[in-house]
This record gives sequence, C-alpha cells and structure tokens, in this order.
Amino acid sequence: MRANEIKRGNVVEHDGRTWQIRDVEKSVPTARGGNTTYRFTMYSVPGGQKLDLSLRGDDDLKEVELARRQANFSYRDDGAFVFMDAEDYTQYLLGPELVGEAAGYITEGLEGCYVQLIEGDPVGLQLPPNVVLEVVETAPELRGGTATKRPKPARLSTGLEIMVPEYIANGEKVLVSTSTGEFAGRA
Repeated sequence: MRANEIKRGNVVEHDGRTWQIRDVEKSVPTARGGNTTYRFTMYSVPGGQKLDLSLRGDDDLKEVELARRQANFSYRDDGAFVFMDAEDYTQYLLGPELVGEAAGYITEGLEGCYVQLIEGDPVGLQLPPNVVLEVVETAPELRGGTATKRPKPARLSTGLEIMVPEYIANGEKVLVSTSTGEFAGRA
C-alpha cells in the first residue's frame, strides 16, 4: 500500500512491528518538482508505543488486517483478563501488558469492549467511551464552605483515583470517561 493511500485507523507493518495509524499529515512543498511528504503518527500494536514517521507519497508500507470483535469482560484468571466474544462466545485471554492502564476501568460484566485481533491473536483492547464505577472512598461534602463547587479526590471500586465534584458521596455510581480518565457525570 502506498503512503498516499494510507488513512487514519489503518494498520501497517514497519521495521518488523505492527503499527496503527492515528494521524496523517500531508505537506506539499511549494517549489516545483518537490515531493509530497506524508507524516504519520502511529502507535505500536500491542504496546501503544508512539512513532512519528515521514514518507514520500510513493513509498510502500505493508497493510496488516486488524479485526475487531465485540466482547464482554468475563473474569480474571491469574492476572490475565478473559473477554468473551459477544457473537460466537470465543474467549480471549488478554495479559496485563496488553490491557495496561485500561485495567482501572474494567468491572465485572463490562460490555461494549472490542478485542483487536491480528491473525486470530488478541493484540489490543478498546474500551467503551464511558464506564460506570462506584465511589468507595471520598471526603464528605463541606456544608456552607463555599458557593463554588471544588473537585475532590475519590477512589473508585477498581482502585482508580479521579477528581469528582464536591457533592459526590461514598457508594455513588459515577460515569468515567475512558479516554480522559475524568468524571463524566452521575450514573
């Protein structure tokens, strides 16, 4: 596949590793006879290591087929996370190195996840945009302390710590954005 045909989301092979394209920037030189350059921001699959790569439009990269299967979290097995395919009930075992920081968002029965596969092997996990987690430890609201609502730290049921509005109490369920790790509302 030529560099000028590659789009966001494509998965390619470079230097013996697999990368997913997150951003493509095209620069066209103003001088006559200049070559158009494509700058790719890509992340390794698995691992999420960032790489910036610049190529000319006629340079080749090998495209890799990345399958996405909708899956739900089933259980943990010796530190690994087991997800079950929502359609054919295939079980995918994802090690902690594949799950990474996403572990703080995974709760029993979590739905709406996607397991990323290359040649049938799980290589990544995509979480839903928001997850519901329970607040297990946070300071009580200060009555009459101030007219403005200050955020306060809260520990959630998965061990994740986020800032929540002052009115949130222990035992409440909150929405947390999986992309920013921030409070996204009451559940």
